[in-house]
Amino acid sequence: MVRHFLSAVFLVLAGSLACAQVPQAPAKPLTRNVEPGLEQAVKWRWMPVPSDGSAWGETPPAAPRPVATPIQDMSTPTPQSTYEVKKGDVLVVIARRFGLSAIHLKKFNNLDTDMIRIGQVLNIPTPEQARAIAPLPADIQKANAAKKEKKDPATEQRDTLILQIFLDREGFSAGPIDGKPDATLARVSELYQANHSDASTPEALLQKAKSVVGNDIFGQYTLRPEDYEFIVTPKAQRVEAAAPIGTKPRSTIAYEALISAPMLAYRGPWEFVAERFHCDEVFLRSINPEIQTVPQAGTTFRVPRVMPFAIEGALRQPLQPEPNSAHPVTAAIEDLSLLKIRRGEELVAVVPVTSARPGLRGRGTWTILNAIPRPRLETRQEPMAAATPAPRLFGASEANPEPAPTPLQEPQYLAAGPNNPAGIIWINLAKSDSTEPLPYGLHGTSIPDQVRQYDSIGGFRMANWNIARVARLLPVGTSLVWTQAVPVPVAPANGSGTVPVAPAQIVTPADRAAQDAFVVPEPSPASTNTPPTL
Repeated sequence: MVRHFLSAVFLVLAGSLACAQVPQAPAKPLTRNVEPGLEQAVKWRWMPVPSDGSAWGETPPAAPRPVATPIQDMSTPTPQSTYEVKKGDVLVVIARRFGLSAIHLKKFNNLDTDMIRIGQVLNIPTPEQARAIAPLPADIQKANAAKKEKKDPATEQRDTLILQIFLDREGFSAGPIDGKPDATLARVSELYQANHSDASTPEALLQKAKSVVGNDIFGQYTLRPEDYEFIVTPKAQRVEAAAPIGTKPRSTIAYEALISAPMLAYRGPWEFVAERFHCDEVFLRSINPEIQTVPQAGTTFRVPRVMPFAIEGALRQPLQPEPNSAHPVTAAIEDLSLLKIRRGEELVAVVPVTSARPGLRGRGTWTILNAIPRPRLETRQEPMAAATPAPRLFGASEANPEPAPTPLQEPQYLAAGPNNPAGIIWINLAKSDSTEPLPYGLHGTSIPDQVRQYDSIGGFRMANWNIARVARLLPVGTSLVWTQAVPVPVAPANGSGTVPVAPAQIVTPADRAAQDAFVVPEPSPASTNTPPTL
């Protein structure tokens, strides 16, 4: 009988221990993508620091030589010239320099093969002489462009593209131009309609957009040698050459490469041109299918007709305007998705924004402070928040606690540049009753067409072309209010009835730590005069 009693006690204790150890199946944490190279860095504290600008701009490579521009006008005859062959020359490269093909030089110089020798003098035909031999490359490209225009896939997206381009010109950005209608475009269109009497309906808005943009929604941009001041070396560009047309190559950059770079420049010409003309890189590739290799200086792109984002002049001082009491500027972030800027009662700009980290929220009223051009990000690899010890289970032996990470003695930096996670400009924020910068701000991003897919470092981000425009609209001292367009449903007090709510989001310990670190912290005396941390 004693044996049965002990057995029963053992079973009760075992069941209690099992219940204590595993009360329920743990919820599967949400998996999040992180901007390439920052997979570990998102766990650390970062702070923005100014740079002196000495590393702003790469040294243009000497390798790329200008090639014939597809839109080059060859109708005006040019005097016949000659060219003396130098060491390293090949016939096809010489021909390309003069807007010709190798067949033109061979026939015009009575050459049987492509072999040439140093010191040999080649006669260069005029455009008329070349056309008598064979069509010029520029003529062929023009003909191909005409055929492509007739069967352009963008034709089906024409109305959406016109609307995106028009709104972007008006300062009502719906994000990167891609020809795809989405909720952001719909919301921005509604805001424009509500604030412009001549475009108060969707039909009137589209008609106005067509009258302003015109029939030709695309322009052309020829890549210049000086553009390579902001593009990484050709060695890195070879990676993107393997990407299929209409797709964006996947980046595999490592953190070590990010912190060792003197400048975080564009990773290739495609990225440079896409940002310059406010468009999605995949879309840019899809409307330029004839560019099959890595673009070089002289390559001409088909681009949306927007006001170009010229990075070489985007940081000219002053970045922010002076306050104007007659037309005070106010700003609001609505639903953590749109930044709205008003001058007096007039809505003058709308820009999409996203939070860089999960759990980042805002509430109340803030104040716009100074704008920092060319921000660097600094870290000592300190964790975002102190780790919460795991609960001790009844009857379990106490495990050795994991030691806290040791901060670095010397800080590490993510250099300035358009591919810095904070982009090209950082705007400090403060609480409404303070001038102390908060540990987050408004800033640019290195991934304008992927902000919805990737978490990163920083605060509230937008495309570089938008932060450059926003900074020039927001004087120091501007009020920034957090608003919500659609109230969150509240369950009835009596518990009856049903209210549609969004699916519950699983909050992981990392999310909770990020939220605690970012949600408008109360200033403490110890933090006075300390730089903001992220």
